[in-house]
Amino acid sequence: MPDIKIPSLHGQEFGAYCAMPEKGMGPGLIIIQEIFGVNVNMRKICDDFAAKGYIAVCPDLFWRQEPNVQLTDKTPAEWDRAFELYKGFDVEAGVRDLLSTLAYVRSMKGCTGKVGAVGYCLGGKLAYLMASRCDVDATVSYYGVDLEKYLDEVHDIRAPLIINIAALDKFMTEPVRQKILRSVARNPVITAYVYEGVDHAFARPNGQNYNAAAAELANERTYAFLAEYLKL
Repeated sequence: MPDIKIPSLHGQEFGAYCAMPEKGMGPGLIIIQEIFGVNVNMRKICDDFAAKGYIAVCPDLFWRQEPNVQLTDKTPAEWDRAFELYKGFDVEAGVRDLLSTLAYVRSMKGCTGKVGAVGYCLGGKLAYLMASRCDVDATVSYYGVDLEKYLDEVHDIRAPLIINIAALDKFMTEPVRQKILRSVARNPVITAYVYEGVDHAFARPNGQNYNAAAAELANERTYAFLAEYLKL
């Protein structure tokens, strides 16, 4: 079960997994889930960031549909359920939950006040929307889906953002990718990296599209970026 509760903007609560750094203090980092919920992979990512000195929190964004979803990408039934949850997901409500999470993490004992966000797939889209709609200090998006629907928000982004794109992403056509790249290039605080020869979810450990070399490169860029802008 998630180990903390975060108050929503409407007075309800939702769960989140929280991993604390050994010294009990550091910058905050919001880890934004894929369509599989706050599962083993998301928890491991939080643990890894905590080991680097961050207070890492992964909120349960599917709580309105089904609390505590923890699916894998290993069976057709789990994929079907994950896509059902994705189709039923309210993006605007999810953004509001992330704003609540941002406020909560900033207020946590031990947090330096600096808070970043890193999102994957669905979370990659939500990371982009956090960057455009709130004062998060630095953001990283991994293979975000449907970014092309929100390109009118490119110039609302004021804090540094990295967008990691898979060149062979099955959820992003080449014309769409080029449109995204042209749009984000107009904002100097956004850096887009394209990883050749890899598909969507190339950084998901043990996933079917995992590519160790691309994942390592993207992750090292992420670590350096966050350390710079969150003053680790």
